[in-house]
Amino acid sequence: MELVVGASEATMRSLLGKLGGLLSQEYTLIRGVDGDLQYINDELATMQSFLRSVGARRGHDDLTKDWMKQIRDLTYDIEDCIDDSGNRLHGLPAGMPCYFLLNSVFEVLTWWPRRDIAARIATLKMRAQQIGERRGRYGVNNPETGTEPAAAAAAGGPHTKAAVFDAADNQDGRLQLVSMKDPVGVDQHMKELTRRVTCIVGFGGVGKTAIATALYRSFKEKFAHSAVVTVSQSSDVEAILRGIKGQVKPKASNQQQQHGGSESVTGAVKGVGDHLTTAMSAVVAKCYSAGTSRGKHEGTKQQLHEDLKVLLEKKRYLVLIDDVWSANMLENIINALPVNEDSRIIVTTRFHSVATTRREGDIRRVTGLDDKQSKTLFEQAFAESKGSKDVTIIWSEASATTAKTEEGDGAAHSPNKQANNSVNEGSKFATVPNEVWRMCGGLPLAIVTMAGHVACNPHKSVKGWSDLCSYLFPESGQDHRKELTQEEVGRIISYCYNDMPAEIKTCSLYLSIFPKGHRISRKRLTRRWIAEGFVCEKHGLSVEEVAETYFNHLIRRKIIRPVEHSSNGKVKKCIVHDMVLEHIVAKASEENFITVVGGNWLMQPPSSKVRRLSLQGSDSKRAKDTEKMNLSHVRSVTMFGSLNNQLPAHLFKYGIVQVLDLEGCTGFKSHHIVEICRMVLLKYLSLRRTDTKCLPNKIKRLKNLETLDIRETDIVGLPNPICQLERLVNILGGNKTTRKALKLPEELKKRKKMKALRILSGIEISGGSVDLHHLTELRKLAIYKLKTMGGTASFKDLISSIEYLGGYSLHTLVIDDESSEFIKSLDDLSYPPKFLIALELYGKMVKLPNWMKQLNVLNKLTLSVTALRTDNLKDLSKLEALFSLTFSFRAKEQDRQTLAMVAENKLYSNGKVTVPEGGFKSLKLMCLSGFLLPLLSFSREAMPELERLELRYNMLEGLSGVENLAKLKEVHFTSDAKADEDTMTKDIVKEMEMALRINGKKSKIIVHQ
Repeated sequence: MELVVGASEATMRSLLGKLGGLLSQEYTLIRGVDGDLQYINDELATMQSFLRSVGARRGHDDLTKDWMKQIRDLTYDIEDCIDDSGNRLHGLPAGMPCYFLLNSVFEVLTWWPRRDIAARIATLKMRAQQIGERRGRYGVNNPETGTEPAAAAAAGGPHTKAAVFDAADNQDGRLQLVSMKDPVGVDQHMKELTRRVTCIVGFGGVGKTAIATALYRSFKEKFAHSAVVTVSQSSDVEAILRGIKGQVKPKASNQQQQHGGSESVTGAVKGVGDHLTTAMSAVVAKCYSAGTSRGKHEGTKQQLHEDLKVLLEKKRYLVLIDDVWSANMLENIINALPVNEDSRIIVTTRFHSVATTRREGDIRRVTGLDDKQSKTLFEQAFAESKGSKDVTIIWSEASATTAKTEEGDGAAHSPNKQANNSVNEGSKFATVPNEVWRMCGGLPLAIVTMAGHVACNPHKSVKGWSDLCSYLFPESGQDHRKELTQEEVGRIISYCYNDMPAEIKTCSLYLSIFPKGHRISRKRLTRRWIAEGFVCEKHGLSVEEVAETYFNHLIRRKIIRPVEHSSNGKVKKCIVHDMVLEHIVAKASEENFITVVGGNWLMQPPSSKVRRLSLQGSDSKRAKDTEKMNLSHVRSVTMFGSLNNQLPAHLFKYGIVQVLDLEGCTGFKSHHIVEICRMVLLKYLSLRRTDTKCLPNKIKRLKNLETLDIRETDIVGLPNPICQLERLVNILGGNKTTRKALKLPEELKKRKKMKALRILSGIEISGGSVDLHHLTELRKLAIYKLKTMGGTASFKDLISSIEYLGGYSLHTLVIDDESSEFIKSLDDLSYPPKFLIALELYGKMVKLPNWMKQLNVLNKLTLSVTALRTDNLKDLSKLEALFSLTFSFRAKEQDRQTLAMVAENKLYSNGKVTVPEGGFKSLKLMCLSGFLLPLLSFSREAMPELERLELRYNMLEGLSGVENLAKLKEVHFTSDAKADEDTMTKDIVKEMEMALRINGKKSKIIVHQ
């Protein structure tokens, strides 16, 4: 508890700012409390300084921990009181006519709430006094420099000073892709699936899920249907079966998805973790079926049995059932699947008794890696966390005693001058004793976690690492362990977690909000951190940039693992390993940081006030438990599943909720949005993928709202009163796949409101004034539907606005122009947007704007497939920062005009589109998506850095020269034609395999049908 968890430095700073604001007001809303407020303000400021000193050390005794928790609770309650007073009392402007008369009337009308708040402030002052007195009475001593608390060794290990986070050092500008890496040292477990059920058994952290996922990925294409579910401690078999059914039932036509742009194309191809988490957990599987009208009829166990029989009987299927804890649960799931000799079921479990439930099954017991494999995995993980593939580890056999001797004798006597410092900044070498990876017992989870810890502690000496090994496993002496117990793995995870800086730990606890196995969106997570007040500006970085550095640090620490990258090369989604999440959930529960109801965790109901509530799908019994909870202090609510089953009836009456995230929830009714508008302190509101139809005018009450996410809903327009929300920073609307868009309110254009906007995404412009010059903070403008004719006022306003904003902070521009007139006119810009990082232009364009060659920092570019020409590729090859290049077409079908344009482009360069040699110095991803893709040929030395090539089509004329791509790792073919009719893909793949083999290339070719 380096700083009070949940009352981090940023939160305390925010609270002190609010107190200062009350004290500096020209008039006193609540008479007689000035002294109390000043006392509380001064006391909290002193407490913050004291906590910073205490927090700089690890290993606090129980008294100190308890005192710090009391400060945390007091901080929360003070902030609740201040926010509530701001909600209930709004002072009159001092300059208004007849102020003294009106103010007298106002004071009479607000007599009771003012009296109530004054009494609460007096009580809080008394609590602050008692906490201070209690510290002295029970001997919570001041921190002393140079001494070590008695409990330090027990809790913090050999080092007592807490880590300090440097945001500037954690800015990660690297753009990369998630590749399909095979697990290390699992060849013996990758043999053919010969029996109906294959059980992979081993305790947590040994790599069962990685092996099962690799098997699933290897054999998936041989089966007509496939599905993945995570069970864990869940007892809801219906939710599991619904998850399987949702993945094996016939999908709608892929044609619409084909034209979803680069994100949908890239999203079709994920890393190892993606295949496992498509179904998420059993809880999340329930989220998307429970509460719907169909779910009510299809949700019974018997009905699910019948549905699965209809879908899978006499068909080959592959099902992966991950992390099974109960033999009875496994039996129920397997018995629901029709018996078919040609189908296969893969099961992972920690328990041998579960694995032996199916006596006819193939049991594969997973043990730890051998020394060579362990060292290889450690080096890989270390290189990823250091952010440089050039860093080389120099392994030292020095024990703690030897290291101490070397330090005493000086580096001159050491065989390696870098032995004293494990990682030398600016150096390409790192010296680490072999004990570090050996003590991990060959367990992949322990190895990668420790590798992240080593990489993030560059100044620790070899002796320091040796001391750490002795501290973690004093009973083992110098002998590394062959196999660790669950408790010993937890010991490593706990130490690495406790080593993190305080603000990072606060943010990591927030991960417990999400269900087990859930793919967590990076943007969703960082925006919520900001809304919660966990992030503040530092080192010249904005709050958004600091939040990104926190996220990057969690990746470096191996607390979270990327499973999907956007086409711009940044991490899009991540997951948390089960055992790491178990540790985080336990910490969050201990600190009363988050209360989880339902899901995979069996948590006791909170005995105190609920601060943050995560409802992860619950039955009627748990819903009743929620009704009994004290929710009067809830500041954050997240729901997964149906609102009908678990939404507490009394939730909306509490006005201090600041974060409300209902993404993906079913059962949303019109009265819910009306009740949400009473939560006047909301900063973050997500209604994404809910049944919301419209936003009421009462939305204007949410004066503190910063993020409004209404993507993939039925909302097609914003009401005029929304323009009164002057703090609104992010408006996220529309549907990127279907291109449903959001109409802007007229007030936004007329009155020059909402100047704080930084993201305006998913909008429609169809006429009228579109003057956006006043949005000088705008970083992203995404127009999903543009209907404006050349020569009109709106046409000229939009051109002028883009030109003007391009000179400020506009970094991302997306335009989908149905008529193509507007994107053709972009060539006439007098001052091109040179600072663009991402540019997406959709429409029937052939010629590129001349200024596009000047976009020196552009890393993501998406164009219409009609612009796929040899001359355009030659011009684009000069963009040195370009990471991702996509050519796609969004219409449901390519009409004759489009097909004619594609044919003309091909004839323009001798019947094929040629990628020139040289150029494209940073390009790693190229995506082509369209009904008809022309013959594409890669010249020698073309695209020297390209790692992945993705093609999605109904007809593909050809592909040649792939063997010329020096660093190509994967080629993905996704055909929307029927498998038995698609002979062209088979022929192209055969020719490509032969060419790659002749040239000694080992690129993977993956065909998706």
